[in-house]
Amino acid sequence: MNTTTPPYDVLATVDLGSNSFRLQVSRVVDDQLYPLDVLKETVRLGGGLTEDKMLDQETIDRALACMARFGERLRGLAPRQVRIVGTNTLRVARNAPAFIAEAERLLGFPIEIIAGREEARLIYLGAAHSLPATKERRLVVDIGGGSTEFIIGSQYKAHVTESLPLGCVTYSMRYFPNSKVSKAAFRDAELAAASEIQRIAHQYLGSEWQLAVGTSGTARSLRDVLEINDWTSGEITLEGMLKLRDELLRFGSFRTIELNGLKADRGPVICGGLAVMIAIFQTLKIDRMIVTDGALRDGVLYDLLGRQREKDMRDSTIAQFKRRYHVDTVQAERVLRLAEQFYAMVSPERPLLKCLSWAAKVHEIGLSIAHTAYHKHSAYILQNADMPGFSRREQHELATIVLGHRGDMGKMTKEISDPELWPAVLALRLATLLCRSRNGGETDVVRNVQQSSNGYIVSLERGWLEANPLTASAFQQDINQWRRVGMLLEFKEC
Repeated sequence: MNTTTPPYDVLATVDLGSNSFRLQVSRVVDDQLYPLDVLKETVRLGGGLTEDKMLDQETIDRALACMARFGERLRGLAPRQVRIVGTNTLRVARNAPAFIAEAERLLGFPIEIIAGREEARLIYLGAAHSLPATKERRLVVDIGGGSTEFIIGSQYKAHVTESLPLGCVTYSMRYFPNSKVSKAAFRDAELAAASEIQRIAHQYLGSEWQLAVGTSGTARSLRDVLEINDWTSGEITLEGMLKLRDELLRFGSFRTIELNGLKADRGPVICGGLAVMIAIFQTLKIDRMIVTDGALRDGVLYDLLGRQREKDMRDSTIAQFKRRYHVDTVQAERVLRLAEQFYAMVSPERPLLKCLSWAAKVHEIGLSIAHTAYHKHSAYILQNADMPGFSRREQHELATIVLGHRGDMGKMTKEISDPELWPAVLALRLATLLCRSRNGGETDVVRNVQQSSNGYIVSLERGWLEANPLTASAFQQDINQWRRVGMLLEFKEC
């Protein structure tokens, strides 16, 4: 089976932001993307988050109606043409799993919940592709509905990434309730934002970058309003924003705001976004900021394009983890070859082949912490570390396969919700058992691995078990372990 991604000439992404949902379909020409269709709906998902971190039903209904419309536009595209990402609100909402399951049904594609720093990396990638290919270091700032990302990078590479819980929706709701605009509200919002930004300010000093860049809706809205009202000449400046703040105070309420350049859907969140941007300028000592149209959805598309062109960021991350944790690469490759061989036998479609391959390469990273229960250390790192390119779901699948490659199987039932993970766990578990001597001598004894009605059957070279009593004993222990999860594992010689 050929697992190489075909060179699709159309790619699509959906960005499920805390303020807006956006769908973009783009045509691929060489290494560039050209938009064919763009849909945007102001769902305000973050506005439906209650104090106990639950999405209210009205917001869920509004979001799912949008998902149905987006699903119609995506119909007919292949899974590898589409990538859908969720950000801050779906990271924190306690009832997000139920919402995601229904949204995936309507969209017809899986939703990836990405971590804050991964969101920052993708934002930078999108911004960089919309800027001139110059070599200066850039500070990119993206104020979203529920979080703000800060990135320092050069050309197409992000060097420093951070994500803070500052958003135009959440700050507008928290500090400007009932649509009221006041000096006290602005003061409180700006001080709260500045307090958050102080935690990372040392990494974003002006000496570390030469150009400040704003992305996404808040930055674009501020630029447009400041320019149309002749408070700046196409950039965002602190002086211009202070004039805008004074003008907003004159209205006293969101409902009565009438400003040239301010779109209707931005009115309810402009005060929160402005307060956050003022705090950013003052805390990081920014004089002026240009604005670019490239943002998260563009970064997701370029990342997806990179995966087609064998430039998968996830492969780079796995390679970096191998170096960081001093993996025995010879042993890892030995285990990898066997695990892929067994997985192809037991699961001909190989839906998790890539994940299994990554797991084999890094299954021993926990040895850098301790030999005892090292598989637990490995799984913990993979579950919780910042892993550029990986979604939360992918990290969970990777950590689960690694956790199951040795030791107690009883804990696996609560970790595995997707039955497709079991064959991958079996393949890696068998491979590590047969590579225990670390000399590559037992790589051709397995004749076949196949599923039975209630488990798996492993066919071995005749006479091998008697000649290898240590491994035969380990196989017997594994039989008992698989029985704990309700499956029968059988070893037979042929």
